[in-house]
Amino acid sequence: MAAVFNLNHHATYVHWHFFQMSLPNVLVIVAMLVVFFGAIFIPFPSHGVSGDSS
Repeated sequence: MAAVFNLNHHATYVHWHFFQMSLPNVLVIVAMLVVFFGAIFIPFPSHGVSGDSS
């Protein structure tokens, strides 16, 4: 089974003071945060609720 990318090299790391994490992990975390905040702030479609509040 072949991979889409060449996996025979070291990962690229993100360095920021004491923080060190591989770039693919950072991208996955950012994508998860985008989906999370999108689910919170993007309104769900409503079904035309009438004025009944009960």
